[in-house]
Amino acid sequence: MTSADSDTGLLAPGWTASPAAAETGDAAFLRALLDAEAALTRAQAGLSLVPAEAAQAVTEAADPGRFDIASLAERARGGGNPVIPLVADLTRAAGEDHGPYVHRGATSQDIVDSALMLVAHRALGPALTDLDRCQRALAGLAAEHRDTPMPGRTLTQHAVPTTFGLKAAGWRSLVLDARDRVTAVRNSLPAQLGGAAGTLAAFTAYGADDATALPAAYAAELGLRAPLLPWHTLRTPVADLAGALAFTAGALGKLAADVLTLSRTEIAEVADGGAGGSSAMPHKANPVRATLIAAAARRAPLLAATLYGSLAAEDERPAGAWHAEWEPLRDLLRLVGGAARDAAELTGTLRVFPDRMREHLGLTHGLIVSERLSAELTPVLGRARAKELLTRLSRRAHEEGRELGELLAAEDELKDLDLSAAGDPARCTGSAGVLTDRALERP
Repeated sequence: MTSADSDTGLLAPGWTASPAAAETGDAAFLRALLDAEAALTRAQAGLSLVPAEAAQAVTEAADPGRFDIASLAERARGGGNPVIPLVADLTRAAGEDHGPYVHRGATSQDIVDSALMLVAHRALGPALTDLDRCQRALAGLAAEHRDTPMPGRTLTQHAVPTTFGLKAAGWRSLVLDARDRVTAVRNSLPAQLGGAAGTLAAFTAYGADDATALPAAYAAELGLRAPLLPWHTLRTPVADLAGALAFTAGALGKLAADVLTLSRTEIAEVADGGAGGSSAMPHKANPVRATLIAAAARRAPLLAATLYGSLAAEDERPAGAWHAEWEPLRDLLRLVGGAARDAAELTGTLRVFPDRMREHLGLTHGLIVSERLSAELTPVLGRARAKELLTRLSRRAHEEGRELGELLAAEDELKDLDLSAAGDPARCTGSAGVLTDRALERP
């Protein structure tokens, strides 16, 4: 039976059972906190500041299975963070001889910040894998449908013809932008080590000849970047992470928004190959994965805003600003990790219906090519006359349900003009094919 306080994601289908869920749960955070504590002792041992035996003992003691997460969470209220009770438990677990070397010289924020960076680094790995899966699927769709014509829509209305290949290439471009941003920020995630007020003073007191060498050694133990300075109130790493995550959610959200529109019953130009059902209506095939991605895109900006707001952190360590980051950052990692998974699955199974797209090109009786016709008629009739004629005939085509090409052919001044190419939407997609090819050259 599931315990009442377990973090199962019952109300979060967007990230439940995703790699991001496994890498951001309470157990994952506990592991990262313990990894941060053990790495600190090892880094000090490497600089001969603590005995090697102590580093080994603390590392062995830092086994997540030995710690009670619920107890740590409850006791964290006393000091405002989970490191204080964790240090007490880890000190006891390391034993009387080696316990005094646990957490030596550090402050709680050193451990929490380093653990947060570890969690982010671990969670972003699977997200990047899913973004790569997504971009490869989109590359395939763009190449396959390079010349598949469809209505281009602006302000919800038919504008001019485009191709589904160009649309898919645009989605892929956004996914690649997200991939590049996430990769850059993941590679820059730093360890945190500064001591009580960011001066490394305690490490000097404990015998370090050059305490400034310790943060780099600590970062190496964790597999994170070495910080230039302690960043207790210099929150660039968190803000950069927030920006990359929010951008990724929005980039995937654009893809989802288009799929949701194009899969409407009245449009049905695409369909989610893994559509879900309804509890009440047997006929429904809902675009569930696009829906979950869209939900993530709506939530991410406000979560990022909280992290940006924490940049205004007072003094050498803040009260509240740092604490406000923990939950929004975890939520962002979960949302984006889940959205990347869903986007990879969605694009990998997306069904495309070129016949429907071609059918819809004719819905406006040829009005969708009015821009092209204007360009063809202007040299013959002059700009003003061409505009007046097309405006009048477009109104008739709409009101009478007649083809614009038919009405143009009936005009005496155009009887000798062949407008068949200009009147065919499939032949009026401009440079869509070339643009698609260019986009697909991007690795």
